[in-house]
Amino acid sequence: MTKNEHVNVKLDRDIQCAVLTVSDTRTPETDKGGNLAKELLSEINVEIKPEHYAIVKDDKQAITEQLQQWLAEDVDVIITTGGTGIAQRDVTIEAVTPLLSKEIEGFGELFRYLSYAEDVGTRALLSRAVAGTVGEQLIFSVPGSTGAVKLAMNKLIKPELNHLIHELTK
Repeated sequence: MTKNEHVNVKLDRDIQCAVLTVSDTRTPETDKGGNLAKELLSEINVEIKPEHYAIVKDDKQAITEQLQQWLAEDVDVIITTGGTGIAQRDVTIEAVTPLLSKEIEGFGELFRYLSYAEDVGTRALLSRAVAGTVGEQLIFSVPGSTGAVKLAMNKLIKPELNHLIHELTK
């Protein structure tokens, strides 16, 4: 496949996505990162069902339980926002990585590179953004700031989403 063929992969079905915000302080009204992720997904005709959006506290068990619920519902893609830094309360990565069948190392590497080059400079090294597969499903974990969500969605996730799902399900 050429580069354009990879980017232009068409699926014969709708993509089911979920957005999980990890925060001790956010509410649906103040969740700028999660709401931006939903908005950017809608630009590629991916709608988030109300039951596929949630906010959980920075608690490893709560994060894991919500992810496992959506994975059992056969959601194709889960995007988590928040909890990816190095603070004591940042445990999203610790909840996500044990669930992964395969880590997509290039996602975190590219995210940090682009964050460094285009957004936050050397502060990018604090990000532990990760992506991977769970069977035929994808999980992307990104920082909760709107800049990070916008960068991850527009530069990495949206351009490759159909291709990633195609590869997982062929």
